[in-house]
Amino acid sequence: MMSTISKRRKNDKLPMLKFKLIDAGLKPYRGALQLQEELFNKNIAAKLVHQPTQNHLILCQHLPVFTIGKSGKKENIITGTDNLNAEFYQTNRGGDVTFHGPGQLVAYPILDLDTLRIGLAKYISNLEETIIQTLLQYGLKGERIKDAAGVWLHDEMGERKICAIGVKASRNITMHGLAMNVNTDLSYFDKIIPCGIADKGVTSLQKELKREVNFEEYKKVFVNAFAELFDLQ
Repeated sequence: MMSTISKRRKNDKLPMLKFKLIDAGLKPYRGALQLQEELFNKNIAAKLVHQPTQNHLILCQHLPVFTIGKSGKKENIITGTDNLNAEFYQTNRGGDVTFHGPGQLVAYPILDLDTLRIGLAKYISNLEETIIQTLLQYGLKGERIKDAAGVWLHDEMGERKICAIGVKASRNITMHGLAMNVNTDLSYFDKIIPCGIADKGVTSLQKELKREVNFEEYKKVFVNAFAELFDLQ
């Protein structure tokens, strides 16, 4: 499914912004990576010749796969890469090792930060805030932790990550993104030290609410929050 969403910026003197929403469904990691790279490279090429870029938001779920970022450490894969019972990819995103699988909403924004008039730090903050706003609608308080990108829950049960973030940016064009645990099988995380952080846990919306969450409903909540935070409703 693909649709185009547009909105005039709050400052009427700025031009109309547009982005394409691509709902890719359940998609193998390689296919999603190829789609990202195609859109990312088109935007880079456009910028080099001063042509307009196109903002995209890709949403999908993945078949079970572990990915590790460019700063990741193989020792954070507890079982070793041969015993993961899932695909494994070394990627060029930031961050360490994480898991993607069915029941997890993966979002890959391919955005031109120059058109949004924000820098990389603000971009990552907006991604985190998008998740924080969705959690509020489910009665949960998401939090940030210093020097650890992503969104966490923190209470008497301790700190546990519900959303991982790892991005890449070149010429202010972004790729990769975030992975929000909605109904994710968390047992896969036992095979790794998620994001290289050994003293904190991992959770999901399903685990926190003690019920399976309507995935399509959450997806709509996410898109609405994303559009609002990036002024692209």
